[in-house]
Amino acid sequence: MHAPTEGHWVAVKRILRYLKGPSSFGLHLTRDSFLSLHGFTDVDWAGNIDDRKSTGGYIVFLGTTPISWKSGKQRTVARSSTKAEYKALADGTVEVLWLRYLLSNLFFSPSSATII
Repeated sequence: MHAPTEGHWVAVKRILRYLKGPSSFGLHLTRDSFLSLHGFTDVDWAGNIDDRKSTGGYIVFLGTTPISWKSGKQRTVARSSTKAEYKALADGTVEVLWLRYLLSNLFFSPSSATII
């Protein structure tokens, strides 16, 4: 802010063009929907043939609208399918806790406990 350059101005214009473009995109939340936070996790145990790492993922919904998701290889090799499932569950739980914290800062608290 103290010494902006031409590169900064180009970046600002790019951000503004991006924000103007997808104005029709967004999350569709209806007034009558039950806005509970819930998530799902799953894992493909030792699915990678090369390094035997598992692929895990989660998706979190607010009502019927997906608001957060992730899928990727786990960093360590799980020695059982249970351990791989627990790792995916831990990743999903961390995301749900962060989203609950974010929603509480936005003065919205989910109506019930989060089910994963």
